[in-house]
Amino acid sequence: MPTLRSQLDALASSFANAVVDAIRGASLQELLATGGKRGESSPRRAPAPSAAPARAAVKSTRTGRLKRRSAEDIGKILDDVVSLVKSKKDGMRAEEIRTSLGLQSKELPRVLKEGLSSKRLRKSGQKRATVYFGK
Repeated sequence: MPTLRSQLDALASSFANAVVDAIRGASLQELLATGGKRGESSPRRAPAPSAAPARAAVKSTRTGRLKRRSAEDIGKILDDVVSLVKSKKDGMRAEEIRTSLGLQSKELPRVLKEGLSSKRLRKSGQKRATVYFGK
């Protein structure tokens, strides 16, 4: 009497042989047509990504790259930063400046760098503990 294991091996072997024979007897078009789910004639593809929207001349959304700013734009923001920081005796951190003026985090580093190089701002501290003061 054959064991259960040997019966399962024989059934699996005969099934595999039957599948291989069916594949060998099929044409290439039949094989490509059966690649999808039941009832589908061809495999489905993901929809193509839509074209990216054209860049607007206004400030970009919260994600992505900023639009190119002119020296005048940076100067205007720097004027706002200097007047804001001068009004605070203890100075302000970059996060506080950003939230007070409603700027994105990407907009501020260039403005602060310009303010420091033009000596309109001074700073003390390092990294997140940096406090900016107006001159």
